Amino acid sequence: MESWILVLLSLTLTLSLPFLLSKLNPKAPSLPPGPSTIAFFAKNIIFKKKSLFELEQVIHDLHKTYGPIMSLRTPSHPNIFIEDREIAHQALVQLGSAIADRPPLKEPMIYLTCNGHDINTSPHGPLWRLLRRNLTSEMLHPSSVKKFAPARSWAFKLLVSKLNARGGEEEEEEEEEDRENEVIPVKKFSFTMFCLLVAMCFGQKLDEEEIEEIRDIQYSLLFLFVRFNLFAVLPRVMKVLFRRKWNQIVGIRRRQAEIFNPLIRARKERKLKGDKGEFLPYCYVDSLLDLEIPEEGGRKLSEDEIVNLCHEFLSGGTETTSAGLEWIMAEIVKHQEVQRKLAEEIERVIPANEEIKEEDLQKMPYLKAVVVEGLRRHPPAHFILPHRAARDVKLNNYLIPKGSEIHTNVVQLGWDEKVWEDPMEFKPERFIKGNGDFSDEVVDITGSREIKMMPFGAGRRICPGYGLAMLHLEYFVANLVRKFEWRTAEGQEVDLTEGFEITTVMKNPLRAQIFHRGNK
Repeated sequence: MESWILVLLSLTLTLSLPFLLSKLNPKAPSLPPGPSTIAFFAKNIIFKKKSLFELEQVIHDLHKTYGPIMSLRTPSHPNIFIEDREIAHQALVQLGSAIADRPPLKEPMIYLTCNGHDINTSPHGPLWRLLRRNLTSEMLHPSSVKKFAPARSWAFKLLVSKLNARGGEEEEEEEEEDRENEVIPVKKFSFTMFCLLVAMCFGQKLDEEEIEEIRDIQYSLLFLFVRFNLFAVLPRVMKVLFRRKWNQIVGIRRRQAEIFNPLIRARKERKLKGDKGEFLPYCYVDSLLDLEIPEEGGRKLSEDEIVNLCHEFLSGGTETTSAGLEWIMAEIVKHQEVQRKLAEEIERVIPANEEIKEEDLQKMPYLKAVVVEGLRRHPPAHFILPHRAARDVKLNNYLIPKGSEIHTNVVQLGWDEKVWEDPMEFKPERFIKGNGDFSDEVVDITGSREIKMMPFGAGRRICPGYGLAMLHLEYFVANLVRKFEWRTAEGQEVDLTEGFEITTVMKNPLRAQIFHRGNK
């Protein structure tokens, strides 16, 4: 009996020691304030069964009580939530080296990412720097991006053909005369972006059936990340208890490798022969085939690692960009004056009946303002991927212990009334100077100087493809407005209610009437 009392006293003292020390040293920084963890999870997860998307609003409301930075403890680590642009800049940029890590991988992510051999999940270190530098310098550098102009032109023509076809599997049967000019473009946007990235990844112009097969396997894997989180706890035991589900994960990844590897090997054979390919002279796979890992004896990437990096490339730039394109086009449909001004700018810059090229986009400041305002108002995700503190740091006079996960609310930064006048209104003019040029002084979209909006994140972990995403959005928005006049569907209004899938999407997809310019 006495031994149990001693154990209980020792346990109580151990758990109370941090609190007692903080009281003895009141100047020592403490964790940011926050709600009771047990009460939070009981109220929101157990009883109300809220989704992650719904929890974002709960956390936003809690910030009103606890301030712009708050904490929520879990058994393994504190979670720090930031909803202030200056604190976000301090964390992501000024303390970038200390808060640039990622949370430790758990199954099935360990298996699906080849133990973190990709850019998004790898820890902040030599491998991450190697993979990121390869992507940014070999694929996404402005001089390299120009090489993919044929793929963009091909993808836009494919999109036009699908828009001209009208109808489709997602549209309901109605009277033909009422639907002659109506289109629901969301799936067409998504498929077009995926076709473009497949071409950039593998250097080939695949037929639509092949692309659909790749797309299906991509989506299967993306949804596995959420559905099979039961393997995160006691993975060895869970793999035995839920063998059928684990075998499903392995089977889907194996099928992806069966599809990707012939494309990768074909590109490798072309490189050995010095053949640049009929469609694109360079692609992402080419850069991966040349890559060596110095920290692992200078070895080349394995086929599984290349498959995983191709998966990351395709998934990272499809849904975010296509969702952004739909949001921007929805605002253009809703605000006809914006569309009129954009069409006039395009007419001033580009002669009639000519396709807009990449170099033409630099001459269109209002186009850039429309795209940036769309990203401010409708960022692709409400939170950036979590960062992890590699060491104890002091943030806004609070202690952020090593191992803490930092979550930054993107959407609230872009909607901050202290920074943006009428933040919920779509006003591209807020980015235009008096002389008509785009105002870089209004916002630095990379967040390096200061953070006013951060649709691509900020600091060392900023999305490496943000420049490509901006190019694709500007290119497709300009060409879509040049090709068609977009109007509200008869009897309907544009509904900007948000939904959550892989990214933040329109809950009710855009339905619009489109007319070829000159055929009004």
